[in-house]
Amino acid sequence: MDLLKALAIGAMFGIGVFQLLRRNMIRSAIGLMVVSNAMNLFLLSTGAYRGVVAAYANANGQRSDALPQALVLTAIVISMAGFSLVLALLLVLSERYRTADSDEITELRN
Repeated sequence: MDLLKALAIGAMFGIGVFQLLRRNMIRSAIGLMVVSNAMNLFLLSTGAYRGVVAAYANANGQRSDALPQALVLTAIVISMAGFSLVLALLLVLSERYRTADSDEITELRN
């Protein structure tokens, strides 16, 4: 199961990087979100270990670590804020230049 999880996270990361390198800015924004989700899955899978009881349970036994869950939850919120900023910038660029292709926007260069 760990191998399947590692392959899935690696595939998500590869697809996200491939989309980030595209010329279309909409696909680049989607690639940014896929990479962000792959990193969150990686952090959650490496930081979580099998505890006997839940993190905030009152029962006795080995508790699961709550820190990776809290870090991933914070990363999700931050990535959604960053993604909304990227979409807002993409909206402004597409309304101003009438295209989403980064090669056709020549006024962004020197």
